[in-house]
Amino acid sequence: MEKRVVYLVTGYWYFWSLLLLSLFGILFAYTSLLVILGFLLVWEGYELYLHWNHKILIVLVILICTFFMAVLCIYWNDRWLTFGLSLKVFAPYLHLSCITMMVLLSYPVAFYLVTLEQEAIFRRDKITHHKRKRSKIFSRLTKLRAAQVAIGLPFFFILLCLCVVPWGYYSPCLVEKNKLGPKPDLFGHRGAPMLAPENTIMSFEKAVENRAFGLETDIYISIDGVPFLMHDHDLRRTTNIMEVMPNSSRIQSSFFYWSFLSTLNAGKWFVDSWRQPFHNMKPLSEADKEKARKQMIPKLSDLLKIAKQAKKYVIFDLNGPPPKHPFRNTYVRHVVKVILDTKIEQHLIYWLPGFDRDYVKQKAPGFQQVGRLSPVEELRRENISIINVDYKRLFHNGLRDYKAADITINLYIVNKPWVFSLAWCSRIHSVTTDNIELLRQIDYPYYFMVPSYYRIMWLFLDILTVVFIFAIFCFHWWRENQIEKVFESSSSYTDTESISLKRRKSEKAETFSMTVEPLPQAGESPQTPVAPAPDLTRA
Repeated sequence: MEKRVVYLVTGYWYFWSLLLLSLFGILFAYTSLLVILGFLLVWEGYELYLHWNHKILIVLVILICTFFMAVLCIYWNDRWLTFGLSLKVFAPYLHLSCITMMVLLSYPVAFYLVTLEQEAIFRRDKITHHKRKRSKIFSRLTKLRAAQVAIGLPFFFILLCLCVVPWGYYSPCLVEKNKLGPKPDLFGHRGAPMLAPENTIMSFEKAVENRAFGLETDIYISIDGVPFLMHDHDLRRTTNIMEVMPNSSRIQSSFFYWSFLSTLNAGKWFVDSWRQPFHNMKPLSEADKEKARKQMIPKLSDLLKIAKQAKKYVIFDLNGPPPKHPFRNTYVRHVVKVILDTKIEQHLIYWLPGFDRDYVKQKAPGFQQVGRLSPVEELRRENISIINVDYKRLFHNGLRDYKAADITINLYIVNKPWVFSLAWCSRIHSVTTDNIELLRQIDYPYYFMVPSYYRIMWLFLDILTVVFIFAIFCFHWWRENQIEKVFESSSSYTDTESISLKRRKSEKAETFSMTVEPLPQAGESPQTPVAPAPDLTRA
């Protein structure tokens, strides 16, 4: 959707959301790392010396991320609804995965908490020995306790919530097998737009080949009264009007004559790799490429011939002509006449337009009237038993009332297997899809789980989690105690060695003093020397 919006504004095709999200994701991760490192440095008492480039980068990234988050919250409201729906489908598996992650995370958390506790015990023991430094020790001890609370309290709170959260949520995919409804039918959205150019004969033929339940399209009326198939209000995106008549490319398609519209090519754009409407499209064969290049704009009668032959239902959006169009006020009656002229079975037409519905009921009573997301009372008043709604809006507003009123529901546009599985588990009757080839191959809903099996897995994993986390904390406590004992024994051994060394030194000193004769002191008579020989005396 966003890719088409950018094309209509700029004329170029690219997945801007992926590019922007990747770019700002990298900047946000780098800036977050700087902020975390700065917080840790301040916590440890260091002064920050950030380069001015980093300061500017942090401010810019914060402002840009705030701006784009505001834009996303405003313009991506549907995406947030999709995110909420995904939690309904993935909740059981996400719950089990989060508990497993908490078990893995408990190892470093336990290590840090036990280390802080050992240091706190050490600091508390020093209070009695260092009375002068008591205030500093109290300050450090307070920081240690604050760190323990900041780390341990969120961890155990999240763990407790994960252990009891299955009591508080509901997942449609947790259902008994006998209560699982039939597989929803498939309407080909503009045919099969991932296999052929949208709203072309080739696209509808591909949808029929993939056993589509019905065909969905969009209708405009030319200025000479020919209903033709086109989704956009102009011809730039899906035709070659930029090559044929570039000055008239922005004119609404309803102001052209059919003689001109029938000459435009409606398939070459699809073969161009730079203009593919879906990023996960399969490569086309050479035969399909050649066939796609020859596709032209079809009339409504061409589609009805295919539906009549293949016995397929047809649902369409009928776009009213702009002001000053000759069929501005009669376009509904004109389209009804064209449909009846093809002799198609009336029950194959899902009539969606709400304008002039009373005339349609009178002129073609066999058409199946389809409504929008309206209150049940209004639908009953208009005798409508089928609704065509956006799946995000329906699940957000709740479908219990519509199911209770036995209203047939068709959802659009369902392309993801998990959304299709959600519709299947919710007993939806049909969906409109671009990815008909993939959804046709799904024989069983994804992420389906029997409630009893999930309860067993939940209780078993909770018990195993408690045992593992308790064992991890005990292990770290035992490990720290062993390290403390080794430290104490090594310190006592060092003290014993120093004492024995001092004793050996003192013994050596005493021995040395006993072996060396003392010098004569003043006032003492030395030993009487032997009288020298007479010769020596004379000499």
